[in-house]
Amino acid sequence: MIDKNSTKEEVLEAVKQEGFALRFASNELRGDREVVLTAVKQEGWALAYASEQLQGDRDVVMEAVKQDGYALRWASAKLKGDKNVVLEAVRGNGHALEFASHAMRDDEDVVMAASSQCREAVKYASARINRNTIQKLWVKK
Repeated sequence: MIDKNSTKEEVLEAVKQEGFALRFASNELRGDREVVLTAVKQEGWALAYASEQLQGDRDVVMEAVKQDGYALRWASAKLKGDKNVVLEAVRGNGHALEFASHAMRDDEDVVMAASSQCREAVKYASARINRNTIQKLWVKK
């Protein structure tokens, strides 16, 4: 088990096995790109324990949402508005649409991808995109 006094090597070994182990690392190591990338590749939700700076790092967030789309929850506001990041997230977990920016929840491509993964995800779409719009989009496909 690691703690705030563990070395980078000890933390890397721990997060390779269990990404959530990042929560026990020091603040310094939660801000270490190599450590955090290793953690989120193993468990996307480990992004919750990453530094604010790394929650805004596009590569780190992309790896996290590839592993688990729900990790979008802990991405920076800027990345919650990045169409490629959001598409990756909702393709893996349609419910991740809940954490996307308003602009992304109003984007037909994004909403379609989310609802393709999970039809219930439409409830997170903007008011402009309602069930009728989604049904029309489904018919087009």
